[in-house]
Amino acid sequence: MIPDRRVRWALGCTLAAALLGGTFLLGTVTGNRLTSANPAAQTLPDLLGQDSLDQGTLPAPTADAPDDRETLFAPFWQSWEIIHGQFVDQPVDDVSLMRGAIQGMLDALGDQHTFYMDPSEYEQANIPLSGDYEGIGAWVDPDTEFLTIVSPMEGSPAERAGLKPGDQIIAVDGEDMTGVDGNLVIRRVLGPAGTQVHLTVRREGEIDALEFELTRERIVVASVEGRMLPGQVAYVRLLTFGDDTTPDLRSALDTLMAEEPVGLILDLRANGGGYLHTAVEVASEFIGEGPILFERFADGSEQAYPAESGGRALDVPMVVLIDAGTASASEIVAGAIQDTHRGRLVGETSFGKGSVQVWIPLQGDGGAVRVTTARWYTPLNRLIHGIGLTPDVVVPAPEDGTAEVDPALDRAVELLTQPAS
Repeated sequence: MIPDRRVRWALGCTLAAALLGGTFLLGTVTGNRLTSANPAAQTLPDLLGQDSLDQGTLPAPTADAPDDRETLFAPFWQSWEIIHGQFVDQPVDDVSLMRGAIQGMLDALGDQHTFYMDPSEYEQANIPLSGDYEGIGAWVDPDTEFLTIVSPMEGSPAERAGLKPGDQIIAVDGEDMTGVDGNLVIRRVLGPAGTQVHLTVRREGEIDALEFELTRERIVVASVEGRMLPGQVAYVRLLTFGDDTTPDLRSALDTLMAEEPVGLILDLRANGGGYLHTAVEVASEFIGEGPILFERFADGSEQAYPAESGGRALDVPMVVLIDAGTASASEIVAGAIQDTHRGRLVGETSFGKGSVQVWIPLQGDGGAVRVTTARWYTPLNRLIHGIGLTPDVVVPAPEDGTAEVDPALDRAVELLTQPAS
């Protein structure tokens, strides 16, 4: 089953609070539906920010001749017969054996993002979420060993509790999350506003696990914030890459560019990502031509995503603010601006999410497999997965997290208003 590469996909680190975009956000449901050529495919892939799927016929196996496959699988079938004939506890569960074989096969690939979900797990992960924005308000990465915080939302329960980028949720309400798919962990963290959830967190540099008691809230996710700063500098902050981001950004730019700013700051800090098509549209507001990114597939083929015409801020000097919470779609935009020398990146190294996964349901209610199908590259063919983007000007965030102090923003204003020495 091959995903239609023309279909828009949402990047891996996505979706707000109940899943909104490239990372997941624990506290807002996706009002952003991915456009698919197949309405029947608008299930898990759309909700989880992955490729939509063509629910067609599975591709033929890539092994050589049938005789070669028969020889290859002879030890497997011999093991199958040994189990059925000699294992002490009979009868054995053939379905469990089959599912275990699938899981073992996928584990052998050595890719943490590729795995199997049995029908029960797949059904749980595929339950449509309500439209209520209720949760703890944090972008998370479900594709690591444990569900990992990418960035708490400003003013959210997650931020107030002290959760930080890189925190790994190892238990929810005292239940160990070892081996539990991150997409299912998300659902255990989500819940009605006013209810409590207890998270046990592993944090780098801390010997002991940390305990957090959070009260879930209704989370409202703005898309774009824009204003003029002293020194005639325009400031735009993007919080998501969803359905409303592009029109909201264009509206903000129309207002700000009418003020004839001397420079523009695009703030992508704590932006966990979103839809690919939105990332291309956003980048095209600042980049007039050339590729925004490349997507490369297992067969060696490549798809380029060119800049779209009609950008509103193609010439104004600009700086992009990034940090460890800048992920996925945010990194596409920041990477394109850096590679095209359209502007400088200021702040801290970004999160580093550059692979693409799809869910493929198996026949006969057999569950589903999740497979890494592609990686994306910046215009200069950089793979940032697991590495992140290094800022041109490194400005660490204040260790105490004081909201009144923003050295990265101050440095960006300085770069745009003071002549180069």
